[in-house]
Amino acid sequence: MVQQQASAILPCNHIEATQAFYERLGFAMVAGDPGFRIMSDGRGWQIALRPAEPGLVVPERNSHGLYLYCDDVDGVADRVRDIIVEKGAPHRKPWGMYEFAVGDPDGVLVRIGRPARDGDPLHH
Repeated sequence: MVQQQASAILPCNHIEATQAFYERLGFAMVAGDPGFRIMSDGRGWQIALRPAEPGLVVPERNSHGLYLYCDDVDGVADRVRDIIVEKGAPHRKPWGMYEFAVGDPDGVLVRIGRPARDGDPLHH
């Protein structure tokens, strides 16, 4: 029996730069070719990258988002601390998550988090 899961397919203006960004988060390419990349962290995260049609993806106006759940939020944050959108993150949010956010090269807002626990800081 196959466990249900979802995998986002993200259009990219520069697939190499987008692949490098997701590698910083902990993904690795597991399949694909020069025009299509399937990436996974080996623990449940999986995405596919494909080239965008010219003019389709405008990073400054991209309203798409991706939420990545994991236990080691701080460890992932350490790998991308220089590009975290909300400075001082990760921290507890009013909606009960401990998370932070980064933007990928194409303007996709990527939030990484888990349910908040006692002792998680409200902000750094």
